[in-house]
Amino acid sequence: MTTRGEAGRETGLARYTYRLRVTTTACTLLLAEWDRCRWVWNECVGKSRAVHAHNRAQPDNKRTCGPAQLDRMLTDARARTPWLRDGASVPQQQIIRDFAKARSKALRDIDKRLPMRQRAGMPRRKKKREADPTLNYTVRGFRLKGGRLHLAGGIVLTVVWSRELPAAPSSVRVYRDAVGHWYASFVVATEVQPFPQTGAALGVDWGVKETATTTSDAHDLPHPQHGRKAQAKLTRYDRMMARRKPKKGQASSKGHRDAKKWRAKTYAKIARQRQDTSRKWAKRVVRDHDAIAVEDFRPKFLAKTSMARKAADAAIGATKAALIEMGRKHGRNIRLVHPAHTTMDCASCGARTKHALPLSERTYTCTACGVASPRDKNSARVMLVRAGLAPAGVEGVSPPGAPLPEAA
Repeated sequence: MTTRGEAGRETGLARYTYRLRVTTTACTLLLAEWDRCRWVWNECVGKSRAVHAHNRAQPDNKRTCGPAQLDRMLTDARARTPWLRDGASVPQQQIIRDFAKARSKALRDIDKRLPMRQRAGMPRRKKKREADPTLNYTVRGFRLKGGRLHLAGGIVLTVVWSRELPAAPSSVRVYRDAVGHWYASFVVATEVQPFPQTGAALGVDWGVKETATTTSDAHDLPHPQHGRKAQAKLTRYDRMMARRKPKKGQASSKGHRDAKKWRAKTYAKIARQRQDTSRKWAKRVVRDHDAIAVEDFRPKFLAKTSMARKAADAAIGATKAALIEMGRKHGRNIRLVHPAHTTMDCASCGARTKHALPLSERTYTCTACGVASPRDKNSARVMLVRAGLAPAGVEGVSPPGAPLPEAA
């Protein structure tokens, strides 16, 4: 979502997430608020199912289950239930908004007749032992005072301010992850922070051997292998969980819960490492180039190949998203190029081979002009050509004053 600022500069919304230090008292209050919100969500699910059953039984007398009806249901429930009324109304109203969005998305997918594997499912009940707490507050439900976060209901939380907020937040989401850590995610309005012009352009080709191969050797991103480095720990925790797995109908033992927690912490660390690597690389690429031609690669199909584990460890999708987000933040020209035939085209003369190159063949040799180059480097140059950036050399420096047409 973007708007226009007073000075005509494009502004948008961004999330800034911080770790929370939660005391025992605050944790008890947060979990009590979550119990109320979870109850409201489950009531919305029951209301939605009842309306659906009524509409099927009486198609001539259909009912609706929108936010207005759910708000009235919440008002009546708070009037009749002191336990629900003791909680803040803001997170309860926001969870109704979340339920309405999820239900509308599912109904739209049904109307579009999407395949079952692509549809968003109808909202289901949240179980106490499975759903992690998530509380949303609008601007009237929280305030920042003395560096601490004050939530409606007298809940005070200590925020670990790793960086300053660029503006006053309009909303905040307080949640707990699978490891048990609490976080606060603020939504703030941001402005474009343009980098100085460099006159350079870059082509990016995604891969498995190297996560990103570019037209500049200095900006290639090698495979970090964060998951492979932690595989020994993950295997050990998987064996511990398998040995201590409870029988059906029995509660988990302390050892099983501990192993599950250690495994979750390891996965969380891997995710943070991948995110840190992708953001740092994206910042460096965006800082050094005005225009970037990026392969519009969707790595989902790799999950069904023999390269699934290595491709997942490369985190191509997350790296691509980080590059696009960083480019928008700093006002760079990011162009997505369709990946079809990028490994078959010659970047020098534009000729296309008759047959697709096997993965074992790492050198591209053009049969028309005779140019030979590494396969991924040739694909990165093809990105520049298709994006209309017309590079004047390996580094992709655009001619001065050359127009930058829209990418294909």
